Amino acid sequence: MVHTSQDVRLTESHWPADTSVPVVESTVGDLLREAASEVPDSPALVGGVADPGQRRRWTFAQLLADAEAVAGALLEHVKPGDRLGVWAPNVPEWEVVQFGAALAGVVVVTLNPAYTAAEARYALGQSRCAAAVAAGDYRGKNFRDIVESLRDELPDLHTVLSFDADSPLWTGTAGRLPDVDPGDPAMIQYTSGTTGFPKGAILSHRGMVNNARLFARRFSIAAGSVWLNPLPMFHVGGCGFGAMGAMWNRSTHVVTAFEPGLALELIESERAAFFPGVPTMLIGMMEHPRFAETDLSSLQVVMSGGTTVPPELVERVEKAFGARFGAIFGQTENSGVMCQSMPDDSTEDKTRRVGRPLEQTAMKVVDPATGEVLPCGQVGEFWVRGIGQFSGYYDRPEATAEALDADGWFHTGDLGTMDDRGYVAVTGRVKDMIIRGGENIYPREIEDVLHTHPGIAEVAVVGVPHEYWGEQVAAVIRPAAGAGADVESWLACVRSTLSGQKTPKRWFTTDAMPLTAGGKVQKFRLVEQIAAGELPEVTTP
Repeated sequence: MVHTSQDVRLTESHWPADTSVPVVESTVGDLLREAASEVPDSPALVGGVADPGQRRRWTFAQLLADAEAVAGALLEHVKPGDRLGVWAPNVPEWEVVQFGAALAGVVVVTLNPAYTAAEARYALGQSRCAAAVAAGDYRGKNFRDIVESLRDELPDLHTVLSFDADSPLWTGTAGRLPDVDPGDPAMIQYTSGTTGFPKGAILSHRGMVNNARLFARRFSIAAGSVWLNPLPMFHVGGCGFGAMGAMWNRSTHVVTAFEPGLALELIESERAAFFPGVPTMLIGMMEHPRFAETDLSSLQVVMSGGTTVPPELVERVEKAFGARFGAIFGQTENSGVMCQSMPDDSTEDKTRRVGRPLEQTAMKVVDPATGEVLPCGQVGEFWVRGIGQFSGYYDRPEATAEALDADGWFHTGDLGTMDDRGYVAVTGRVKDMIIRGGENIYPREIEDVLHTHPGIAEVAVVGVPHEYWGEQVAAVIRPAAGAGADVESWLACVRSTLSGQKTPKRWFTTDAMPLTAGGKVQKFRLVEQIAAGELPEVTTP
């Protein structure tokens, strides 16, 4: 029986999967082959660097040819099913390697450019990578040299290839490439570590290509447009629903490393229709001195995800950019996107909610202690089951068993509500919840209020230890440009809306929030910084 989302009215917080859009049995390599067959001469990939004359460009046919060469080169060293570490910043060759590995049936293991040598050793070793492709100098580090220095500590790693222009990686001969099944692993992505040690989520070809397809379909961006993507390529936002979503749309994927001024220039010069960015990126662009003079008329959709977006920021973005705002809610373990807004959603829905679950995705809100489905509107933990779901954490059976139950539901650790239409609102993380004197306090509620203050650019609310109450509410503020630490007005802002026990008792300032690759604030880092006395505390009057 096909389930469709039309005119659904729920009595409890359980959204059955909408199966009206069929699953496509396809691999990541198939996606590129089909696009190259349909629109071979259309622009597919652009390197979004500052100098327009240095921007490398590929058509879909050229991208397929280069990816096939990479596939052939890889298969001279590894076999299908082997793991390949990819360590590089946002460069277009990242995507060439990604699709080349897919055509070869090789599993990509993504490495964060911010990794230390120890973190890279962990990811390469824990995933048992047989080979790695690493970039040269980047921000004072040479990734290839670091990997070479680790080889004695990584017995499975026997091949290290370079991203350099003269690398044999680009001159391979494809020959006959292996048959790859849609259910095969395509990637291992390490969770970004908001709560501790990273785990490698195994993502399938089927899950990634369908998640990207459904994502691109829902935003209804014109086919053949330009997608400007500053999201990190080692993260599912960059290489997953960014690169693959653009390919499903037969659009041009402009890969860039985020810098506010460069992002604005690329929107104008490349005529970008779609721009995904975390709130910090959008704020940085709007605060840039060139923002007012930039031609943003090509933009159709500005998207934000990875973290909850305050309603005031949504309204500000739509007004400033002159484009529709699109919200998503997702996690690495679900190939990126779990819920997404609709193009014609009301202002209320776009500012207070993050849309409905994607097609082929079921979701429910449960009591995290009992697993009981809650009535609509009650706060609980999101459990998800769907096409994009990971198969487990690589070589971590205990962690997999904790996250995936016997019925296949993924326990996300995110808290929120679902209304009777299936629209979802996110209120925080189970582990972020502050328990003050036995009372549950949800940081998101306080953060939303403080985001209305004109002198606050960013805010994160955390629980800090307290001898009597157990935990006390603390707020970490990044003041807006030109604003100072005005704790009296911050207090007045909260007290005008919320009760006394929810009012922060300690206030701290920061120049920059510690973020994960997906743009989520690492609250455990803030707690550590507070404990170590690293953040300036502003005394209350």
